[in-house]
Amino acid sequence: MTDQSNETTSQTPTQTNSAWGGRFSEPTDAFVARYTASVEFDQRMYRQDIQGSIAHATMLCRVGVLTEDERDSIITGLNEIQADIEAGNFEWSIELEDVHMNIEAALTKKIGITGKKLHTGRSRNDQVATDIRLYLRDEIDVISGELTRLQQGLIALAAKEADTIMPGFTHLQTAQPVTFGHHLLAWNAMLERDYARLQDCRKRVNQMPLGAAALAGTTYPIDRQYTAKLLDFEAPTENSLDSVSDRDFAIEFTAAASLIMMHMSRFSEELVLWASAQFRFIDLPDRFCTGSSIMPQKKNPDVPELVRGKTGRVYGHMISLLTLMKSQPLAYNKDNQEDKEPLFDTVDTLRDSLRAFADMAPHLMPRRDDMREAAMRGFSTATDLADYLVRKGIPFRDSHEVVGKAVAFGVAENRDLSEMTLEELQQFSDQITADVFDVLTLEGSVAARDHIGGTAPNQVRAAAVRALDALKAR
Repeated sequence: MTDQSNETTSQTPTQTNSAWGGRFSEPTDAFVARYTASVEFDQRMYRQDIQGSIAHATMLCRVGVLTEDERDSIITGLNEIQADIEAGNFEWSIELEDVHMNIEAALTKKIGITGKKLHTGRSRNDQVATDIRLYLRDEIDVISGELTRLQQGLIALAAKEADTIMPGFTHLQTAQPVTFGHHLLAWNAMLERDYARLQDCRKRVNQMPLGAAALAGTTYPIDRQYTAKLLDFEAPTENSLDSVSDRDFAIEFTAAASLIMMHMSRFSEELVLWASAQFRFIDLPDRFCTGSSIMPQKKNPDVPELVRGKTGRVYGHMISLLTLMKSQPLAYNKDNQEDKEPLFDTVDTLRDSLRAFADMAPHLMPRRDDMREAAMRGFSTATDLADYLVRKGIPFRDSHEVVGKAVAFGVAENRDLSEMTLEELQQFSDQITADVFDVLTLEGSVAARDHIGGTAPNQVRAAAVRALDALKAR
């Protein structure tokens, strides 16, 4: 977007854009016009551009710059243009560079010279900064809704699977038994932080640059507080130079999006593993998978794999925006036209990834018997045996050594600790008695973690209730 004065000249054969053509003695090269135009991608902000223009016209009337008839004519014209765009009857022009000039030119064509008065007291610099914030604010609300919907699905499934035992892992090695519900609530905990970050980011998005004009403000008697109120902004921005050049809010959003996609990629990795023949922990609904063109037995987890893959492009967009801004002097520079495509693609990628997972998550089908059988492998209750010996008065390090020897025996015999006889266990410690089998069972192990944050089934159900209450309180 380029600086633009409040004066408008009529177009002549040597000018390509009436917004600034008076300064130039020859037309812009056709290639340069295409190269510098942004309308092919920024037209998606037409609603926000019209919304901001209606508020601006309303304010100009309030302070006496426009008459009521001029205001009403502008608002009617803008509403008609929006209807034309949404009906597919609007012709976008590269020669007019961007969404702003396309709409303004259409308005002038529709209502005459009054349309040229709309731009009084503003520049495309503060106009585009306002449009992006309005657009991103709307999209954050949509994305937050999809995030909440995914959380609802995970929480409901977690409550249902509070008793379903599976192995918990560290280093992707069997560690201790947990419940599937507990694992799903770990995902929800990540998403809860993501939601909070989005809402915090929204606060900084929700500041209004309109009125900063090109860079220094305007000589017209504008009322920025009134315009901010009309557009539901929390407040006008404080400094005109910063207002037109700041893109921190876009970078912050892509950073929050990167964290969400990182979490989604972790979920995806587990789903891909769990759906494999080697794990057999879950089945994914067919509608979220594809087959192979050559191997008829295949059921490929395409949705999780694509989410895992798309994470990288979001990371790239964050780096792109950071790099875009790192060397810019104040105030606005044409470089900032490059902020939109990374931002728009981040929005699209994040929203669609969340939507796919929100649709899929409630329908994950656990293979409970396979999960339980896997938890039986790998001596997942070894820590429970060590804790048992500690309660018998043996120091933990000594208990650790005792259990290590018992595990080595189990490896040689190809038997789990719970499958050994009491006599076999007692060869490692005479403190082991018949009550040891209460802690060596999978059910006993998970039930023993009976505290907030633990994997005991009753704690998982209580945590699911708290998580659902937190969603309802939003």
